[in-house]
Amino acid sequence: MSQVIVDISVSLDGYVTGPNAGVGNGLGDGGEPVHDWVFHGTDADRAVLNAAFNASGAVVQGRNLFDVIDAPDGWSDDMGYGAKPTGEVNPPIFVVTHNPPAHTRLGDRFHFVGSPGEAVEQAREVAGGKDVYVMGGGHICHAVLAEGLADVLRLHVAPVVLGGGTPLWPAEPSAGFGLELVEAVSTPAAQHLTYRVVK
Repeated sequence: MSQVIVDISVSLDGYVTGPNAGVGNGLGDGGEPVHDWVFHGTDADRAVLNAAFNASGAVVQGRNLFDVIDAPDGWSDDMGYGAKPTGEVNPPIFVVTHNPPAHTRLGDRFHFVGSPGEAVEQAREVAGGKDVYVMGGGHICHAVLAEGLADVLRLHVAPVVLGGGTPLWPAEPSAGFGLELVEAVSTPAAQHLTYRVVK
């Protein structure tokens, strides 16, 4: 059965982007170091990325991230999900939004649904036994965790303190949950921490 894996890169102080993230500035001001492990990492970093890509049967994300990806300077025809060439198999993506766009630049890979629960349910149905990856942004990742929909939390903790931006963990109170560490991969670019969500 597919696992639901919240998989996101984050700064040491808990931000998934720098300040002012949005279309044309997807990682926010100064947020690029959070993803250095993807583009400038070691063989161990690449192994983590490749394993996630190969295990992905479907992806869940939020509308803000979709807008960045589908913008003219977003994902290209050559490079797509998981920093992989689009010629490789790309999983369907379920975007959580109450306001779907009339059309998408990147075609029909995207499906628009009204809630995290609907997105996870529909993603499981098409994942073909592979895992469902919740890749961001921070709000959707936290919502899936807080609603008890996730089986695994995988954090890629970058050695940087951003001081502000898009938080993974909201300031207001929310549902708590337990975690059990099942794997840790340490590289100069990131600490790749995989936790089982204790339900």
